[in-house]
Amino acid sequence: MNENGTEVSDTRSAAWDEYAKTKPQRRETNARGETTWFNWTQYADHGPGADVLNLKAGDSVLDLGCGSGGNLAHLATLGMKAVGIDLSPKQLDKARERWPDVDGMEVHRGDAVTFLGETFTIFDAVFSVFGAAWFTDPALLLPVVHANLKPGGVFAFSQRPPVEGCYGCQASYIPRGEDEDPAIVKRWDYEPEIWCSLLKEYGFPDVTATVLPTSKNDKRTMGTLLVRAVRGD
Repeated sequence: MNENGTEVSDTRSAAWDEYAKTKPQRRETNARGETTWFNWTQYADHGPGADVLNLKAGDSVLDLGCGSGGNLAHLATLGMKAVGIDLSPKQLDKARERWPDVDGMEVHRGDAVTFLGETFTIFDAVFSVFGAAWFTDPALLLPVVHANLKPGGVFAFSQRPPVEGCYGCQASYIPRGEDEDPAIVKRWDYEPEIWCSLLKEYGFPDVTATVLPTSKNDKRTMGTLLVRAVRGD
């Protein structure tokens, strides 16, 4: 596993480093005793798995906002060439610490749009789990995802559903301690049908957008928005 050392002079990097401090490493095993697994939702052992991406061994896949690399490591163990991009050095440090010996896993520090604009790789799938697809203007992100995804390839992402009436660019506040103002990053929230329209506009004719409900055993009620789009020819 290696890292692109490109310097990222962006306040978002510092914000996501602050966020990384609040997140522990992924558990050693999940409820089924597996050491790697894929998770689309904010709830443990819940929701669909990597099959959403329609990948096979040998395929290349890109994680936009890979964080500490849990989903990426799982795909690598299934035989994919798994590439991740993230703004936070602390998150990437966690990935190197947690998954030091996973073959086929590669992480880079940087901005998702910049990375996609500079890479020559055409991926079989691109995904984002509460990652860069949520925190990047879709007018900037969707064209470069389309350009770097093979025809018939899957682009899928998950995030919290929008608050009713709060659509488009919104502010997310990341705490930085009692004596500092919170870090602020932008996110983009849309209703499922708007995501479908946007993706179709940018060359993804086959799109589904669904709010996955929480587990019946969970007292929390907020679901997870999961969007899956297939690139056209």
